[in-house]
Amino acid sequence: MHRREFSRTAALSPLALMLGAAHLPTLAQTAAGYREGTDFLRLQRPAPVDAPAGKVEVVEFFWYNCPHCFRFEPTFDQWSSKAPAHVVVRRLPVAFRDDNVPQQRLYYALEAMGRADDLHRKVFHAVHVEKQRLNTQDEISAWMAKQGVDKAKFLELYNSFGVAGKARRASQITDAYQVDGVPALGVAGRFFTSGSMAKSMERALQVVDHLVDLSRKA
Repeated sequence: MHRREFSRTAALSPLALMLGAAHLPTLAQTAAGYREGTDFLRLQRPAPVDAPAGKVEVVEFFWYNCPHCFRFEPTFDQWSSKAPAHVVVRRLPVAFRDDNVPQQRLYYALEAMGRADDLHRKVFHAVHVEKQRLNTQDEISAWMAKQGVDKAKFLELYNSFGVAGKARRASQITDAYQVDGVPALGVAGRFFTSGSMAKSMERALQVVDHLVDLSRKA
């Protein structure tokens, strides 16, 4: 799902904005056969990362209403479950326009409750299989109550300063990576790839494996 499908003015092409970082290898085609500028992009300015020293952060950009994200989620789950110890995996909900923010807050409220592991996939299922609308605070809180979650406690977290701050930071990171569609993947605050670039999300994960290795050697 691309930004332009949200009726928002598209950002400049990532290819026009993401060029080599000076202290990283700059081969146009790496030994693994993945081409910079074709299979992945290199950010001119590093994006924020939250991984500790010695770890490589991989960020999955998603939107709950995106059917491509729904189909990709099981594949990403499988990949992340096998990620090596030096990889830190983060999910990051995008908001390409203001009415996407409620779902951003939903994800971070789930994290704050310690319920992301069991309810994140259920949100996707509710939207794409059960065809439920989860676009507003009222719709979301009503659905959460059906999952056995105390509605008042959920709304307290959902509207908290902490969740609002995480949603704002998510949008800053989305812009820093110049994400123009989802699902997409960021690596180490330096690299970006997607299914449209790598020709499939499965191959995009192979590119990510390569970029993780490249980042560790930097």
